[in-house]
Amino acid sequence: MSKRFPVAPAHPERLCWGCDQYCPADDLRCGNGAERTQHPLELMGPEWFRAPGFEDLAPDAPVPR
Repeated sequence: MSKRFPVAPAHPERLCWGCDQYCPADDLRCGNGAERTQHPLELMGPEWFRAPGFEDLAPDAPVPR
């Protein structure tokens, strides 16, 4: 079972969001790149999950099984 993606984490800048490992920003173990991947909240604002393509991550969406 995969981890549920957090919609509004308290400190998104502390983690890399590029894979399911959620590495600390200063320890990128997965090799996803030289820089951390930002959380959509940082890029699109607090209503990011309403953007096209993210509807299944909305807080009221059913949990996929």
